[in-house]
Amino acid sequence: MRSPLDPLRPLWLSLGFFFAGLGFVGTVVPGMPSTVFFILAAYFFSRSSQRFLNWILNLPKVGPIVRDYRNGLGMSRRAKILALCMLSFFALTSAIFFIPVFWVKVLVLLVGLVGFWFIHSRIPTKEIVLARRQLGEVQ
Repeated sequence: MRSPLDPLRPLWLSLGFFFAGLGFVGTVVPGMPSTVFFILAAYFFSRSSQRFLNWILNLPKVGPIVRDYRNGLGMSRRAKILALCMLSFFALTSAIFFIPVFWVKVLVLLVGLVGFWFIHSRIPTKEIVLARRQLGEVQ
């Protein structure tokens, strides 16, 4: 955590609350992610408030996921598959049925593809990371 005298502390704290708020909205709005916002909130709280960081890390459903991500474990295989399926479903459904403007359809599909690529390729799978760590300890 940064010094309490950090001049950007109010900004980090505000961003933490903003992303925590989006995370809570995402828990009730279908198709809107929540975990990514709680991860961002934890990042900003880590720069501004240990108290609020602990609050995020100890939330019943989200806390363990955020702690895993911060510890380099990424997402569980089940969560990753669910995220990829939901992302695909909502991007395709929106582009096909709800967006009338062609270039907006293409934009939604491109953003969906980037999100799919990022989750699939850049976020580690928890079970694989744990297996590799265990092998590293054994050898």
